[in-house]
Amino acid sequence: MAGVINDSEEQRFLDRIRCITYRDIRDEMIARTGDSFITRQWISEKLHRDESWVRRTWNKTTEECYTQFGSGRPKILSEESKDIIASASGITGSSSRNVAREILEKTGQRVSGETVRRERHRQGLKPFHVIAILLKTNTHIEDRKWLAHFVANWTEEDFLHMAPSDEFYVYVIRKPNHQNDRVWAKISKTLATRKDIVKWFRTRHVSESS
Repeated sequence: MAGVINDSEEQRFLDRIRCITYRDIRDEMIARTGDSFITRQWISEKLHRDESWVRRTWNKTTEECYTQFGSGRPKILSEESKDIIASASGITGSSSRNVAREILEKTGQRVSGETVRRERHRQGLKPFHVIAILLKTNTHIEDRKWLAHFVANWTEEDFLHMAPSDEFYVYVIRKPNHQNDRVWAKISKTLATRKDIVKWFRTRHVSESS
């Protein structure tokens, strides 16, 4: 590590323990007096480590202070684990990490989210972002045009006087591109357009909920 000569695994482990101990002392001092001389820079100087190392380390638990060495080549998924991955397709909230956790709970096989992601690609699954309700009807478009025209000449002072009522709603037109918002599914080649894909997902969700 930076600033440490002849750095060893034992030294790294001890420094991680010291780092989180300093952090605990700092938190206790702040709770008692509202201030503390212990900062990331102070710890960095004490341990002869970079501040970035301190920032990555001081929120760890004691168990996380041990170095995690690789366990060789990725484990081969069992057939049961592969079936769990396949059954999670087309379902929201089934991120690769969540599926890996489900595999551990049901089969006892510990795999990483990256292993699940690779298996999904082998099965021909692809991630899609699905918007449940598309606010693109003529009514919604005209409403947004009206609002844009209404506030076109407003000043900053005008916006400061705007007070939304209890029935004031702000709709998000498109969901953020978060990893967990994606749905993994195998789409037929006949579903060539985005409209066809959305229709396929809606049909699937309606049939599953009924």
